[in-house]
Amino acid sequence: MKLLKDILYKAGLVEVIGSTNLAITSVCFDSRKADKDCLFVATRGTQSDGHKYIEQVIAAGAIAVICEELPANIDEKISYVRVHDSSYALGMIASNFYDNPSSKLKLVGVTGTNGKTTTVTLLFNLFKTLGYKVGLLSTVKNQISSEVIPATHTTPDAVRLNELLKQMVERGCQYCFMEVSSHAVVQHRITGLTFAGGVFTNITHDHLDYHKTFDEYIKAKKGFFDSLGEDAFALVNKDDANGIIMLQNTKATKKTYALKSNADFKCKIMENQFSGLLLNVDGSEVWTKLIGTFNAYNILAVYATATLLKENKVNILTTLSNLNSVEGRFEYVRTENGVVGIVDYAHTPDALMNVLNTVKDIRTGNEQVITIVGCGGDRDAQKRPLMAKIACELSTKVILTSDNPRSEDPEEILKQMQKGVEPHNYKKALTIVDRKEAIRTACAMAAPGDIILLAGKGHETYQEIKGVKHPFDDMEILKENLKIFEK
Repeated sequence: MKLLKDILYKAGLVEVIGSTNLAITSVCFDSRKADKDCLFVATRGTQSDGHKYIEQVIAAGAIAVICEELPANIDEKISYVRVHDSSYALGMIASNFYDNPSSKLKLVGVTGTNGKTTTVTLLFNLFKTLGYKVGLLSTVKNQISSEVIPATHTTPDAVRLNELLKQMVERGCQYCFMEVSSHAVVQHRITGLTFAGGVFTNITHDHLDYHKTFDEYIKAKKGFFDSLGEDAFALVNKDDANGIIMLQNTKATKKTYALKSNADFKCKIMENQFSGLLLNVDGSEVWTKLIGTFNAYNILAVYATATLLKENKVNILTTLSNLNSVEGRFEYVRTENGVVGIVDYAHTPDALMNVLNTVKDIRTGNEQVITIVGCGGDRDAQKRPLMAKIACELSTKVILTSDNPRSEDPEEILKQMQKGVEPHNYKKALTIVDRKEAIRTACAMAAPGDIILLAGKGHETYQEIKGVKHPFDDMEILKENLKIFEK
């Protein structure tokens, strides 16, 4: 419980009607969660406008309202606070309500199109192994030490985010590693947080359904680094053309990492096999269980971050060598006769290209690469033909199938993907709407030694169709069908 006047600090106030000496029991922006003595923040979302529900939340027991526009009917029993930007105000208020928990631990945010989940998960596992109490906020799951909490978004909303950080502080966590999505920056979910550091992995074609242009997408990512304080560090992938752009205007200490260019932290791939990577990191050799060039970048980002957090370099590398791959990220199984099945979350053109190039680097050249790939509904449609084109160019055979069609017709999504299949690749591409049938077909086509890549859903254990999430686990279905090759 907090007094209203104590949680309005830096919220961008324009006008106050009524008393601010009120005891607030909770903060909410979802009208369905309004209850007795709560503060309701009327935000403008992509789906609805919270200003429409002010009367409804007052009826539910709200005693104060934050808004950009005052309602036509003012209730004298209610306090109204007009602000410049409700979403911004929500971030500040949520942080204030939960006693600014991000300032009481070392919070590191990782942003980029690809590699966020792997990087934050490896950081979490690294620091936990080193003996610290640690928190994790990721696409796959949220975690406070050993307690796993299901995740619904890459970055939680401002209220939930601060609530989780508060719980981490109460349980003695010294660090928290979190994914920072572009949506979270634009929607002010991270406003009010104090970061010890920010990491940029890369930026490629994604989320243009939301950001509209690539420039806007870049600005969203850059907004995170612009907000970092002088005591923080900003670590970017220098091999990405936009890495240096992220460092412009930031007040944080600027650091870079790279495989191909001169940087503060350097790495060279010595060996790349299905069994793992042999890397030379800043002059020291280390063997890791992770696979592929993209994971070399992730490991280097983790090493650099831990070094900037003042950990011992030998301890970092020794611990990294024992860490396993992240669930649904180049996760693979092998049958007795050598068929390799890979499940990966690759759902962007760049991620798919990275995974297929990794397969290309490791394979002998005699085996087939059979790729199963789809594209999600209600998401960036521009990437659909490109995903199909990349799959066809870098695979022996391709099966285009459903991902999470959501509210869209899966056959229409596949028609858009098919436009990316060029004439010389017509013979190698099949279209099977049913994802389970597509996996079954790929496994039936595979000969000893062949490689099956199942891309797009990774760690997800459901398939979303017309608003319903049906149980669906790519790895389980792949294992089930690969049994036909086991002797």
